[in-house]
Amino acid sequence: MTSVFQTTLIPPRAPPTPAQGYKTGQHSGQQQQQAASVRAVPVDDYERWYTEAAPNNRMVLALRSGIETEIGWALERLCRLSRDDQFVLSAMPGLTDALFEWPDWFVGGGALECGHVGKLFSLPPDLERRRRYALESAFILRNTSLFEVNALELAGHPRARTLILFALHRLATEVDANSEFLLYVIEILQSISVTLILPPPNSPLLANPLPPLEHLAERSSNRGLILTSLSTLTLLLANPANAGHLNPGSPALNAAVRYLALFASDRELAEVSLNYLYSHLAHPATSKAFLLHPGLSATLRLLALILKSEQAEKVVVVPVGGQVHLAPVTEPVVKHRELTSTELEQLVGIPEPERCLEWLKIMFVENPEAETTQVDLWNLYRSTFTVPGHPAILQAQEVIKNASNVFGQASAMVLPGAQQRFVVRGIERASEKVGPNLFRCRWSNCEQGGDLTSTSELYDHLLEAHIDHTLETHMSCSWGSCSATGLTKSIARRHVLTHLPAMQPPPRHPAQPESITLPYEGYPHPVPDPTIRPPPPPRHSEVSHQSPISDPPSNALTALLCIRVLFRTAFASSDAAPRVDEDHFGFPGIVEDTPEEDEEDRRAETETERDGERRGRKAFIGVRHLLEEVRIRDEILGGWITEMVEAGVTGTT
Repeated sequence: MTSVFQTTLIPPRAPPTPAQGYKTGQHSGQQQQQAASVRAVPVDDYERWYTEAAPNNRMVLALRSGIETEIGWALERLCRLSRDDQFVLSAMPGLTDALFEWPDWFVGGGALECGHVGKLFSLPPDLERRRRYALESAFILRNTSLFEVNALELAGHPRARTLILFALHRLATEVDANSEFLLYVIEILQSISVTLILPPPNSPLLANPLPPLEHLAERSSNRGLILTSLSTLTLLLANPANAGHLNPGSPALNAAVRYLALFASDRELAEVSLNYLYSHLAHPATSKAFLLHPGLSATLRLLALILKSEQAEKVVVVPVGGQVHLAPVTEPVVKHRELTSTELEQLVGIPEPERCLEWLKIMFVENPEAETTQVDLWNLYRSTFTVPGHPAILQAQEVIKNASNVFGQASAMVLPGAQQRFVVRGIERASEKVGPNLFRCRWSNCEQGGDLTSTSELYDHLLEAHIDHTLETHMSCSWGSCSATGLTKSIARRHVLTHLPAMQPPPRHPAQPESITLPYEGYPHPVPDPTIRPPPPPRHSEVSHQSPISDPPSNALTALLCIRVLFRTAFASSDAAPRVDEDHFGFPGIVEDTPEEDEEDRRAETETERDGERRGRKAFIGVRHLLEEVRIRDEILGGWITEMVEAGVTGTT
């Protein structure tokens, strides 16, 4: 190779969030040795001197011996030791070079030989063994690269760069046997990617790792290779020094947009795709070019759907209005308390005056504002207990006296007036509420049809008590407010059938409430004409809405950043574009231009850029209904959504 990418030794860090960039720095080889010297030597319950930092280290000598059994033994032990964060490559002189021997053989021609022989037959034992040695060596290097001190060692090693470039450019990616080796090599590149400065875009193709990584991201059917390739590309392009390699027509960018549709079933792949998309949109030039991308509208729609799918909400109910006053559909009937047959049998067997006292307790209640005539009290007592064969009853004055004894506030008195009234003040007849009797006789002045239980009983009662016993040839119907007159008995028998209720009342509709809403408290109910009643307030006067219960996760925040950057780019020449001033703040990872530079850019704006802005605004209008359904608990981020929705409404007018 005539040119390779440069390396600046910077400690590798965890993959950044989309809002973070990378800083560059340098560490000398002496610092690496000092970091390695302070680490303890790991052991795995075998002889300690195998891992001692000496030129005659047993495992290093075994790897260089050329004896297959010794090589297999050393690689097996190193596969276990390399997972320990105390394992340092530089602590064993010659180990790093020894580990590169078999991977270099594999990319230098071993993979081609294995692929040629393995097309028809299984690999010979010696060739299969060498292939396994290459995979194990790459696996060990990959494990060690996950730790900072080893990543620094590999980043400064020239054979690491050569291995990575040859593996990416020469290995056939469609061969399954090469997938595992490629995965290890790309993960090594990912571990040292933050320290790499790529060669200029016009350098020889073999010196640039981006094209094969982009090819893998777009064409590979191996999910592991896709994830690793996109993650590595994101880290490489996040370095500001590599911004010149951003390409609006990158195959990996098209692949990332395509993989966003899997956000519901493959969250990890969607997150990697979002990070890679943001690494492009964070640069003004590529964000402007993306407005002309054929998948702009679909991408915005997917980003909005990711926001909606990630939000956790709860239903919040806010009551509005005042108190609602209800009344039953049918008012219960209030009637005087009557003795049951059981109570009457018990009272009859009690001697006087105890019987009168117990009867008063049942039939009357104390009420200081009420009064009962002495005649009514005596007649009610006499009609209840005057039965032939039963004990004699008390005299009227004794019953009235007992009322005063039972109820402390009751007293017999004479009320003056044109006609004197003899009353007992302080008591009233006990009453009870009962449900409306559908089979009660409503014939005028009828007092006998209150205990009927069926339509047939009510009809028999009407015939016997009101129709058949009359001597008139023509009669009038006295049922309620009926005004029918001149009815013969035969016609009257048929006519009263129109007043009788059905044996079973019609079922109530499930939506019909069991009570009536009154216009206000104290409104009379029932009223003769319900149609003139003022309209009541709503029965359920409350407003419910969805409210977020937590902040959006990282996937949603990255999607929101991508939408915001596209919005900023699409509305750059309008008043809706967000500016950096005392009321606004910029976007993480985006370099703001000065006002003078903004003015120069506007003057140099081409028709293509203006067309991109028009397409971008049209795309935002298309996703406005989705953004309206996005709710974020953070006020600032929620204000972003509101601002973009309002800008979409303005764009439609």
